[in-house]
Parts: sequence; structure tokens; C-alpha cells
Amino acid sequence: MDLRVPLDPRHVEETVFDALISAREKFGDKEILEDLDRKPLTYTGLIRSAFVLGRKIAAMTDLGERVGILLPSSSGVVVTYFGLHAHGRVPVMLNFTSGQANIKAAIKAAGLKKVLSAKRFINQAKLEDLMDELGKVAEIVWLDDIRKTIGLQDKAYGLLAGMLPRQFRVRTEPSSTGVILFTSGSFGAPKGVVLSQWNLVANCRQASQYIDLKPEWVMFNPLPTFHCFGLTGGVMLPLLNGMKAFQYPSPLHAKQIVELLPEVKASILFATDTFLNQYARVASPDDFDTLEFVVAGAERVRPETHHLFNTRFHGLKLLEGYGATEAAPVVAINHPDRNRPGTVGQMIPGMEWRLDPVEGIPDGGRLFLRGPNVMQGYLSPDDPDIVEPLAGGWHDTGDIVDIDKDGYVSILGRIKRFAKIGGEMVSLTAVEGLASAVWPEARHAVVSIPDARKGEKLVLVTDRRDADVARLAEWARSHGAPELAVPKKILRVAEVPVLGTGKTDYVRIQQMAELDKAA
Repeated sequence: MDLRVPLDPRHVEETVFDALISAREKFGDKEILEDLDRKPLTYTGLIRSAFVLGRKIAAMTDLGERVGILLPSSSGVVVTYFGLHAHGRVPVMLNFTSGQANIKAAIKAAGLKKVLSAKRFINQAKLEDLMDELGKVAEIVWLDDIRKTIGLQDKAYGLLAGMLPRQFRVRTEPSSTGVILFTSGSFGAPKGVVLSQWNLVANCRQASQYIDLKPEWVMFNPLPTFHCFGLTGGVMLPLLNGMKAFQYPSPLHAKQIVELLPEVKASILFATDTFLNQYARVASPDDFDTLEFVVAGAERVRPETHHLFNTRFHGLKLLEGYGATEAAPVVAINHPDRNRPGTVGQMIPGMEWRLDPVEGIPDGGRLFLRGPNVMQGYLSPDDPDIVEPLAGGWHDTGDIVDIDKDGYVSILGRIKRFAKIGGEMVSLTAVEGLASAVWPEARHAVVSIPDARKGEKLVLVTDRRDADVARLAEWARSHGAPELAVPKKILRVAEVPVLGTGKTDYVRIQQMAELDKAA
């Protein structure tokens, strides 16, 4: 049975800015963007602002130039992003939580000359020292200063451009670069992902073909736009489908976020398991009353998080999905009417996939993807002008997955997240699941380190202070789990490290385990 659903042929290839113009034509000039400043923008307001700011940036950059953006989720970052597109520049989203070395590496990899930021944000986030360092490798352009130079002539230009946007915008192609993002670096150095404009727009079309999104809904986005989930899901998906997009600057503010949800009449909340678990703990049942459903991605949803939602917020569906920065990012997602917890749902329309067998892993296979949302390639680490294309258009996700007869996808683990112990392949993700079953309220991560006797040894890093091997072994025996899946070493920590995106920071955890071994 062929489970592939084609993308609706009525979805013609469009650029990012033309897709925004098309959305205004389809849904009318309604309010579609707001942030904590509570000054909502209509489609026309956004388009005008993008033209005005974009022209100022264009005056100091070249056509086609890549320009860095270092900003939190806000109306400002959305205006800046579309402003670059209106004038034929390429946005490069920089992860301000990834540390000085990684940001400098990203600036070099993308060949950036200028980085756009805002003094107000930098002061609030206490990133002055970081910006001083970044200023040594690129020119920092302050948007606060640019806005002070906007005069009557600029506003008149914006007024006219807002009326005739297709005449004023710089013509680009759907195949031209839409954004450069850097992978989270949870398993190593971040890689520069080059997504075309059509990759981004297509992913929004795929998602809206799969789930009927109503234009009267409000999308609440607490995720950063340097993360593809936050950019595509939290910004582009709502704007291109007539929904208001409410931008919140940090996913860490659990109490403030749950109080805001009913106030802004949020219909959909996008976040990762880490953050959703925190929100569910501090929310009262009526805080989520306006939500139609909640979407979780970027990391596995723990059974405890599903349990929290099922018991505290009756009838509210938590839909787990699966994506990759390289796929712009949505690949599969559960549907409000077809929700199977424990899976990441079915493949969205337009996706092609294949599963290659992996020696030592009997179930599922290594997932390869191809489709209109799959990236152009990675930036070459040696030359910013070279994009390394995908062989045959196929992206190797590095994930081991199983797909059942109904097309539901289960993630078994990453190829890097398997250890070979005594000749047997053991999924580190499954071992984390074992620890979560024993101590569901704690956070756990499992890594492997070299072992002279069995090849590799499992190390459980946990914030559960009384975690012990005997309790894990007892649970494994009583539930038929193999003895190989029980970590023989436990490292108890005050806090399991996570990245700014909410994903587990396996690079840091691996370093902790190796340092502990060496000590």
C-alpha cells in the first residue's frame, strides 16, 4: 500500500515575500502579528514596515548578501526577516544561546559581514560581552539606531510600497535561498543548513494541507526563530494561513506564558517537551481553555508529559510531531482526529521516504527523506559560497524509525544514539525511556563511553538525587527489559543540560560523562 500523499498541485511555487502578499490577498487586511509590546500589525502594517526597514538595510548591503539576525521572537524579528526578503537579501538566523565560539563559527561559515540586533534586547539579556566579541568578526548594526533615522520620505515610500508590493519588492526566485539556519549542535558542531524560499513556503503548504488551520485561530510562539520549528511553525505557518502569530521572547518563562495564553486567546501552542512539561506543571486547568491543540516537536515527548496533559487538561490534545532543520522542519505529525501517542504521526503530504536496513538493529531502518521542503544542502565548512548538495535530493536524517501499516512513524533513536555492548546494539533513547518509567518526574539522559570489557558502557545522567542501579535493574527484570539496557553507571546532577531550543545537550552530557570517568 502506497502511503504517500502528494502535495496539492494548486500550491504553486512562490517566494517567501510573495507568499505573504498572497496571504493578504486571500485573507484580507487583518491583524496577524503581535508581541509583548501589544502593538498588533495587520498584513499591510507588516508589509509596509518590512519595506521601510528593509530599504534601510539594503542601503548598507549588497543584493543577495547574507545578513545575520540576532534577535528574540518578537514582531521586530519578523519585520526584519521579511524586510530582508523584500529587498533581495538573505537572512541568516543566529542562535544567541549557543555560545561565543559557535556564533563566531556560524558567522564565518555563512560569510557574514553584518549582524542585525537590538540594544534593548542585548541589555535585557545581558549579552553585552558577547556582542563585543562578535563585533570583532562582523559589523553589528543596531536596529534601534536605524529606526531613529526613519523619516517622512521613508514613511511615504512604505505607504506606496504597501499598496503595490509586487511592484516594489526585489524579484527573487522560489529556488533562491530563503534562510540559513544552524542545526542545534546537540550531537556535535552546528552545521549551516541552506533552505530555499520554496522549501519554507512548501512546508507551510504541506502542514496546512494535512491539518485544516482556521484563519480565526491565534498561534502562540514562544520558540526562538533561530530554531526552524520557531521560524516556520511559529511565524510563517500562521502568517501564510491567515492566523495571528503571537511572538513571545523566551520559552523559559512558564508562569508568564500560561497566564498570557487565555489573554491573547491562543488556539495553538508550539513548544518542545521540555517546555510543555514546565507549562503543564504551573498551569491551572482553565489557562489552556482557549487552545484547540498543542504541538510538540524537536525532541521526544515523555510519557509523563502526556500524562500531565491527559489528567490536568481533559480533552486537550497533545500532538507529537517529527521534523529536522534540513526539512524546514516538519516531516510527520499527529492529526487532531488521528492522534496516536507514542508515535510522531503520519508523513505530511509531499514527503518521500525510504528506510535503509542497519546492521544489528532488527526493527525499522535509517530514514532518508526527499520532498519540496528538503534543503538545498549544507554550507561547506571551507567556503561560504559553496553549498554541498544532496545526492539524488535525499537527506540522511541519521534517525532509526519504524513505519507501521497505517503510516504512523515511531522514532527508535538516532544512529549516533545506539551503543554496541557485548556485540548487541542498544538504543540509548530506549534506555532513557526505561529511566523515565522508573522516575517519571525527573529528567534523564543516557550516553555511552568506551569500556575495555564490553566495547561500550552506558552512563545515566539524571537530576533524580536518589537514582540507583538496583532500582533500574529491578524494573528491567520485572518488565522483561534486557539486562544490557540497564546503565551500570549513574551520574547525578543538579540539572540535566539543555540547549536554548529545549533539546537535551548531548555534547555537554558526553563531556560530563567522560570527565567523570577520567576523574
